[in-house]
Amino acid sequence: MIGFVAVLLFLIFLTLIYQLIAKLKIVGANELAVVAGKGRVGFATLRGGRIFVWPLIHRFFKMDVRPQTTSVRVESAIAAGIVPLTVEATVSFAIASSTKGLRNAVRRILHMTNNWQELTKIANSIIEGHLRDSIATMTPEQVMRDKDVLVQNMIRVCKVDLEGIGLEITTMNIADVDDHRLDGVADTELYIALLKRVQAANASTQSREAQALARAAAKEAAEARRAEVAVRELENARESLLSQTRVNVATQRQRAAIGVQKASRDAEAQVAGIQAQVAAEQQRIEMLRAKYTAEILIPAEAEKERRGLEAKRQAAELRGRAQAEIDQLKRTVEILQQGGKAALQAYLIEHIEQFMQPFAQALDLFPVHHATVMTGAGTSHPPLSAIHPHPIEEEKARQLQQAFGTLRRSQQPDK
Repeated sequence: MIGFVAVLLFLIFLTLIYQLIAKLKIVGANELAVVAGKGRVGFATLRGGRIFVWPLIHRFFKMDVRPQTTSVRVESAIAAGIVPLTVEATVSFAIASSTKGLRNAVRRILHMTNNWQELTKIANSIIEGHLRDSIATMTPEQVMRDKDVLVQNMIRVCKVDLEGIGLEITTMNIADVDDHRLDGVADTELYIALLKRVQAANASTQSREAQALARAAAKEAAEARRAEVAVRELENARESLLSQTRVNVATQRQRAAIGVQKASRDAEAQVAGIQAQVAAEQQRIEMLRAKYTAEILIPAEAEKERRGLEAKRQAAELRGRAQAEIDQLKRTVEILQQGGKAALQAYLIEHIEQFMQPFAQALDLFPVHHATVMTGAGTSHPPLSAIHPHPIEEEKARQLQQAFGTLRRSQQPDK
């Protein structure tokens, strides 16, 4: 039992797969698919693509929308003026593209699209009737001359009737217009033949006129060509002269430009030379400055510094000796103050030569033949000479004077 159910389910699955594959319809670009039982109007259409048709619910049909071509021959069509004509037209028609025409095609000629011969007969009948009516409104001359107008009238008047059965004219062409042959009427007496002879004569006349005009135009063209050749030669000569003039002007300008450039380069070279000389002179000046600095200024600065140091050293030595002498003199004064008058007299007697030597040296500067020495007593004696002694000696004399003044004040009795 389980095996039977499994086989049954497998068969059902295969059936579903087959139905899915079989009911998936592919619609070509030149086909119109009609699915009955679908949509609000009872069917749905699809132009190119694919569609799935549910089994037992929908029915699927195809319509060929490719244009069909047919020839319509109308014999004994009476044109204006009661002239029988034979008109042959080539017409292409197809399924209508408008919504209304498409619905009419599905409802009226759906199955007839499988056999276009029957549908072509119906279309020929409709087109032939309207072609007779259109010819009746035109003269034979208009039919031959204004074929485009006839085609436009045909498409306009056939549109409603053909759209009623779901068709439309895509293209139409009037292939031939001729007289309708009647018994007992010669070809020379036919209206269209007469028109054709008139047209042939007119064409011949127009051809001769065209030939004459062509010959005249050829002569005029030959003259015009000769004149044009002469004008071109003159223009070529003019262009050659202009070109040569331009070349000469360009050459002169180039030479002038070269001269200007050469002068500019020479001037630049001179400027560069002068600048190089100036730079060389500046370098030489710098070298001389460095040389003089190294040979003169630096040794002078060194000598100045050396002399300054030597002067400081000598001043220090003098200051030291002077300070030593001053200190020694102070000590001597202190000793003399302690020793009293006897010590002072002894010191003066012992160093009388040292006290007199500066005065003698000062007098040597003033050579005289006679000298007068004035002496006297008192507390203050002016110097015998106006020359000031050395500062050290002056300091010594000042110290001695102070010492003597102190001793003299100490020897005076108290009042």
